[in-house]
Amino acid sequence: MLSTLIWFPVLGAIAIAVLPLRQLKLAALTISGIVLLWTLWIAHQFNFTNSLLQFQEYLPWLETLGLNYQLGVDGLSFPLLMLNSLLTWIALYSSKEEIERPRLFYSLILLVSGAVAGAFLAQNLLLFFLFYEVELVPFYLLISIWGGEKRDYAAMKFLLYTALSGALILVAFLGLVWLQGADSFAYDALMGQSLPLWVQIVLLSLVLVGFGIKIPLVPLHTWLPDTYVAASTPVAILLGGVLAKLGAYGIFRFGLGLFPEAWATLAPGLATWATVSVLYGAMVAIAQKDIKRMVAYSSIGHMGYILLGGAALTALSLVGAVTQMVAHGLILAILFHLVGVIETKVGTRDLDVLNGLMNPVRGLPMVSALLILGGMASAGIPGLVGFVSEFLVFQGSYSVFPLQTLLCVVGTGLTAVYFVILLNRTCFGKLDNAIAYFPKVEWRERVPALILALTILFLGIQPTWLVRWTESTTTAMVATVPPSQPTTALVSRPVNTPQTVGWVVPSNSIK
Repeated sequence: MLSTLIWFPVLGAIAIAVLPLRQLKLAALTISGIVLLWTLWIAHQFNFTNSLLQFQEYLPWLETLGLNYQLGVDGLSFPLLMLNSLLTWIALYSSKEEIERPRLFYSLILLVSGAVAGAFLAQNLLLFFLFYEVELVPFYLLISIWGGEKRDYAAMKFLLYTALSGALILVAFLGLVWLQGADSFAYDALMGQSLPLWVQIVLLSLVLVGFGIKIPLVPLHTWLPDTYVAASTPVAILLGGVLAKLGAYGIFRFGLGLFPEAWATLAPGLATWATVSVLYGAMVAIAQKDIKRMVAYSSIGHMGYILLGGAALTALSLVGAVTQMVAHGLILAILFHLVGVIETKVGTRDLDVLNGLMNPVRGLPMVSALLILGGMASAGIPGLVGFVSEFLVFQGSYSVFPLQTLLCVVGTGLTAVYFVILLNRTCFGKLDNAIAYFPKVEWRERVPALILALTILFLGIQPTWLVRWTESTTTAMVATVPPSQPTTALVSRPVNTPQTVGWVVPSNSIK
């Protein structure tokens, strides 16, 4: 069942590249739609009360190297699989009808979808690394060929940073297997390793920096603004909505999962790192004049909440961190899509030029209304999915890191500031007659934003539909951390005390 999510889009990419198809976009949408429906079918059979791997697949491959084809899914990876399937379809639908070299474009996006799904499903460290690296070249081509201004510079910067990310992660994986004396890269066989604490800290540091580049976290973020701004709308949706989540997933799966003792020791530093990213991303976003660059910097800040939840290491904060991954992916996707529509219709992304788009006659009222909803979700307004994820992170983290949590709450306030600036200048005010009467926004151009808006609203009203997928798995992850650590080396309290909410949280309490 899981292999279908990987190889069906890959085979579809090959078919689109070589077969004489007339409706290339329709074919790509059909392939992506089938993958999305298959993901929903797996969701129907997924047991969200089970914290262990489900639907496992195993096939011997290069056993002398310790590399086998081993797949599995649990509450940490499954919500991200659903996000990947949905946003791939959204990205394909958002692409222009007339696009240069369409065969290559649609093939690369489908290839990225299969590679990302493989990374989320891989239960062998080398297999994960292979899938992790496969998406690098397709994204480079998607940025360099179909990007905007400075696309060559942005694509090369992305390539260099992500190549460094992969190198650090590979060194950590090889070091773990070599020092442990293991004969396999199987994830479950390496979880019980008993290396000295200082060795674990060194290996965990490599993992944190490697995946921190992918997220990215400050100061490893400098590739992100250039890449997001240069990328076309569909590629920006995948970069921010899916690829960044692969980095966050890697930190939890291979950082916390393999080195829980070292993770607990570094937790105060991780919480501070998260706080710096949140505040930096928010303050730099306030200073931006390009609305796409503003959204890009907002992504840096919001990814910091994920690290804060993981650093606190309570059952509630970890649930919030995974929920934030999904919420952030949905919100960033709708914002990038709407910014792309505005740029197409108005011809600019400059806040000093944009004005009055809410005008019901000559403006873009529907686009403006959806942009307001996306901004409210990003700012954590109650009733939307952004509020749910941030509230869980803050509620679960405050008892462990009160100062860092309060500073991150300030970051949420700053988020409201820069989105109020964006919405006030873009949507309201008097429309300039010199640039009025924009091309009409067709209904087909509104479909992606409407789907995302309804999802954001529904999950905000019914958060249990999202939280329940990951609750059992994250609770089990918290339980793997050694219960007796010195308070100076771990956190303010041991993770198994009631104050840190480090126990199984009943579903009713989250509801």
